[in-house]
Amino acid sequence: MAHVDLLIRNVSWQDRDCDLLVGDGKVVELADAGTAQASEARVVDGGGLTLLPSLIDAHVHLREPGQEYKEDIASGLSAAAGGGFGQVMAMANTSPVNDNASVTRLMLQKAALAFPGGPWVRPVGALTVGLAGKELAPAGELARAGCVALSNDGVPVENTEFFRRAMEYAADFGLKVIDHCEDPWLGRGGVMNEGEISGRLGLKGVPTVSEAMQVARDILLASYLNLPVHLAHISCRESVELIARAKERGVPVTAETCPHYLLWDETRVGNYDTSVRVNPPLRTRDDVLALRQAVRTGVIDILVTDHAPHAAHEKEVTFADAPNGISGLDTALSLTYELVRSGELDFADIARLWCWRTADIFSLPANRMQPGDPADFVLFDPDLAWVASAEALLSKGKNTPCLDKEVPGRVMAHYLGGEKVFSR
Repeated sequence: MAHVDLLIRNVSWQDRDCDLLVGDGKVVELADAGTAQASEARVVDGGGLTLLPSLIDAHVHLREPGQEYKEDIASGLSAAAGGGFGQVMAMANTSPVNDNASVTRLMLQKAALAFPGGPWVRPVGALTVGLAGKELAPAGELARAGCVALSNDGVPVENTEFFRRAMEYAADFGLKVIDHCEDPWLGRGGVMNEGEISGRLGLKGVPTVSEAMQVARDILLASYLNLPVHLAHISCRESVELIARAKERGVPVTAETCPHYLLWDETRVGNYDTSVRVNPPLRTRDDVLALRQAVRTGVIDILVTDHAPHAAHEKEVTFADAPNGISGLDTALSLTYELVRSGELDFADIARLWCWRTADIFSLPANRMQPGDPADFVLFDPDLAWVASAEALLSKGKNTPCLDKEVPGRVMAHYLGGEKVFSR
């Protein structure tokens, strides 16, 4: 038998009571509970906790460099570790923008200094210089520096010819393009979903067609070029239907959504609560149901947080003046677990949506609980509810609708390469 230096006894893996054996930072075996023998190993009693692979978040904003008062890489990775995320893909809208190797290297150096054993930052380089949509960023340079994808997230590329060239250029270096799907004209100036509620509240709306038109454009380009495209933070039924039809035709398109689009709808804006101002905005209950179905069936491939921390004073303004974003790393697993409790998903879905499928799309390492996989795993207590107070949140960003609310389930320990990086 392979060398074993860590034995986690009595954990639950997909309705099976197990012992997890780890050696040299890798999974050795997942044995029936009580059957594993490892005389020289460290032994940890899992206490019946739920075993999950360490999660991957393909869409976060860590704010460093340039906006460290909102978040820095160390605080963002602290929240990731406590939330169960071993890898986070950091978007390029930093200041300066991550459109060159020096910024990429700085981010990676900051991460290694703060957490040498992980969690790991996987930088996403800018698709265009300065995110301005005028000049292609140096994809080869960014890839060599460590970027795992390219995106203009936050600033949609409106020139379709330019976006086509960007997809082709990124593909030359094996990088996928992640697109922020928003028509720059239809949604301009909007702050919530367009509909009856926006009219009643006197707030300018963003129609669902603003997103769906850009989704359709990207699908048509992906089909024509036979090149992959990944669609960010999908929020509405029209987009889901377009993606479903594209996948039926074999178009190389993948897509993500966020827990907040699966749990909350536009009615949450009713008291002008700036904590739910996001882009794209929360949509209707029908959109929520469509997204849940798409997540269950694989039309939506993965879940992401779109972690967007802000300082308190930035959200303590009128709804129309507030910045978009929810700070999500601390609470994402608990929010997803709400869907497990309600029967919408199960723990196998969590592993698929938050780890395995993400690793497939972006060519990242992942623990599939098979011998030789990296021993990156989480011990999760589904029976422990906790209050998401400002003190309990490890991110600098406290801008979440969950603030001071009770949420279900909590990460009790997080191991990367068989070493504990977080525990409660």
